[in-house]
Amino acid sequence: MRFPIPIQTGSYVVPGVEVHYPIVYGLPSPAAQEKMNAAIRSLAGEMIEAQRTGQAASGGGTTTMTGLYEIKTNERGALSLTLSNYAYTAPAAHGITLLRSLTFDAATGKSYTLADLFRNGTPFKEVVDAEIRRQIEERDVPLVNEFHGIASDQPYYIADKTLVVFFQLYELTPYVYGFPMFPISVYALEPYLVEAGPLGRMLPGA
Repeated sequence: MRFPIPIQTGSYVVPGVEVHYPIVYGLPSPAAQEKMNAAIRSLAGEMIEAQRTGQAASGGGTTTMTGLYEIKTNERGALSLTLSNYAYTAPAAHGITLLRSLTFDAATGKSYTLADLFRNGTPFKEVVDAEIRRQIEERDVPLVNEFHGIASDQPYYIADKTLVVFFQLYELTPYVYGFPMFPISVYALEPYLVEAGPLGRMLPGA
């Protein structure tokens, strides 16, 4: 499946909450389609509950919550997207945004972790870690916590021919910095990729 995957918007709206999420439709495999949609619904629901729990712990008043999504890649049978959820409870100084991501193979509906993109036994983690450290230094990224390396399930998305690894608010940098994003060219990772995986397919001729 090389053409873009059809996407429509679903919404969960209750008092104080308005969350929008993507719905995949029109795929040749109904099983793969439902697998993808179930993963999206599950993640959106987890984010809503995480925000409700976190905001309730602040002991404030009424919480307002807004959820959005962005399609980052939709080509060559690969779908990569992000879900964001912003919640604010008065009288806090500011709200908190959660950012999560999913990357799928449209043929099977499989959701890929970062480690799934790479062949077993390859030093992809060391390569990604080194590139993030280089960018931290080159871009003079302000850190509140030392970078100790990525996790095998580190959040990421694919945008064109780029792997973008990201971190949550406060995880590495001050709140005002936003979400630390580290783009890495697919060409730098080519020797380690699963060629049939979502990132491997972004290589020319794949």
